[in-house]
Amino acid sequence: MILHLDLPGGGYDIYLERGVLDRAKELLSLNRRVLIVTDEGVPAQYAQRVAAQCGEPIIVTVPQGEGSKSFAVLEQLCRTLLEKGFTRKDCVVAVGGGVVGDLSGFVAASYMRGIDFYNIPTTVLSQVDSSIGGKVAINLDNVKNIVGAFYQPRAVLIDPDVLHTLPRRQIANGLSEAVKMSLTSDAELFSIFERGEGESQIDTVIERSLRIKKAVVEQDEKESGLRRILNFGHTLGHGIEGAEELHGLYHGECVALGMLPMCSYSVRQRLIPVLAALGLPTEIKGDLEQMLAIASHDKKCEGSEISVVYVEEVGSCAIRKMQTETWKETIRQTLGKGALS
Repeated sequence: MILHLDLPGGGYDIYLERGVLDRAKELLSLNRRVLIVTDEGVPAQYAQRVAAQCGEPIIVTVPQGEGSKSFAVLEQLCRTLLEKGFTRKDCVVAVGGGVVGDLSGFVAASYMRGIDFYNIPTTVLSQVDSSIGGKVAINLDNVKNIVGAFYQPRAVLIDPDVLHTLPRRQIANGLSEAVKMSLTSDAELFSIFERGEGESQIDTVIERSLRIKKAVVEQDEKESGLRRILNFGHTLGHGIEGAEELHGLYHGECVALGMLPMCSYSVRQRLIPVLAALGLPTEIKGDLEQMLAIASHDKKCEGSEISVVYVEEVGSCAIRKMQTETWKETIRQTLGKGALS
């Protein structure tokens, strides 16, 4: 299946197909210098299978985790491009999850003011969400994605076959983003999760999620309005993620928690069992006030106000302005100690 993301500055194709990893040479322009960026958590065979289809491949494996979205790793990769003589005619390919995609895309956007970038996501989270849309970034001082750019890939290859190597927790981590999109935009997708069929219908979940994000990005590429709905659960989620490094929560797990305060009571009562069935958290553990403090540095905070995405009914949402203190109190009442008991 080919989905085309249409943008004023030039669109690109998203290839969703089992086995498409081994068709990279056919679908992408790889007969040149290619920096393949992957991480230690991705089976090495995936990057090697892509490299075998390239003209002059160089594989760089970065440490697994959010720590790689840093200036130090960005510099390392840019130096590699420089030392290996990469020009504007060459390209960067991400083979990995959201961290690898965000980092690689920012490297491609930065080197020589922009060289070609291809994304080959290998996790559920990156296949349903982060691999398309052009948000590329690194972190700074525990603030997620605060330094970055909008830089679209030239193409995206999504091969669900690579997901079989993922542990179940990583699958649930990615499905959290699909649950997010179902709540804001697709009641039928949410019903798949309510029936407990999220994993058994993974190809359908990926496709429906991609169609939602594609439609949103086509209307609002650089988040001036509608695209903000993709941030549902993320403002608090990023705060939890920044504070929870000691506790090892994944991005999707933090987003799961971040969604709970920003929906109506009736939606929350349906959401909690869905999250629990996937093995996602429904209660905060740790210092909530620290998480709120980190979240207050989010890009969506504007002085004493914050823009939030709120779900009143499954399948639709609204962007609301809230006083920051009101927002914090809503979260305390929903996720504070004993709030959900």
